[in-house]
Amino acid sequence: MSKNEEILKMMVQDYQKFDEVNAIVISGSSTVKNDDNASDYDIYIYCTKEPDVEERKNIALKYADNPEIDNHYFETGDVYYLRETGMPIDIMYRSLESIEGNIKWVWDGCNAGLGYTTCFVYNVNKSKILFDRDGWFKALQDKTKLPYPEKLAKNIIKKNFNYLKDVMFSYFDQLNTAVERDDYVSVNHRSAAFIASYFDIIFAMNRLLHPGEKKLVQFAKENCKILPQDFETDVNRLAIGSPSERIQTASKMVEKLRNLL
Repeated sequence: MSKNEEILKMMVQDYQKFDEVNAIVISGSSTVKNDDNASDYDIYIYCTKEPDVEERKNIALKYADNPEIDNHYFETGDVYYLRETGMPIDIMYRSLESIEGNIKWVWDGCNAGLGYTTCFVYNVNKSKILFDRDGWFKALQDKTKLPYPEKLAKNIIKKNFNYLKDVMFSYFDQLNTAVERDDYVSVNHRSAAFIASYFDIIFAMNRLLHPGEKKLVQFAKENCKILPQDFETDVNRLAIGSPSERIQTASKMVEKLRNLL
């Protein structure tokens, strides 16, 4: 066991003492062997209510100097670097109702979003359980290991593909308008939104859960059996190409997907 793992084990023992904590899991790149030197430990604490801020601070100070406690930039969280090893720690607090609601809406109800539809399902599916008071998280995780719902795949593909170019005010229309205005901030924003829906389609076509924001091209190349022609080249060109190149590339990407579908 590494020093980081030893400290993580002690941390879990501290956090599980809160009565309101039902489960503690670690997820993110470290659990799917996709980590690198910039990766941190993503720890999710599932609770009926958020534990007391001062008590959380006291725990953090056992392991770190100058922790940032009770951030609300995304999910409620505490972040710090381990004093002994320098490992970044990102702790997020989630309510049982919020994650159950997401799994029910997406996985059970087969409802699609625009981009990143199954990210939370993936997060639960790939988490490593560190503490599970009454088996609640294991039961939720087991649900995500059922076969990918065909209805969900079809709904993701239909909703996201239509909005790439085939409906009024599509991402393509918005991107084209941004280019005409020389609005480079909007060009980047619309390109990113287009790419998000594009990958949602790719993963749904392959009946794969969406892994999030990191290393998507690499993940797709390693795991997808179905990919459009010139997939990597097109994604890179849309992400970093000139404005005119992005318009041309986006149009080609849609037609290549259309051929596959």
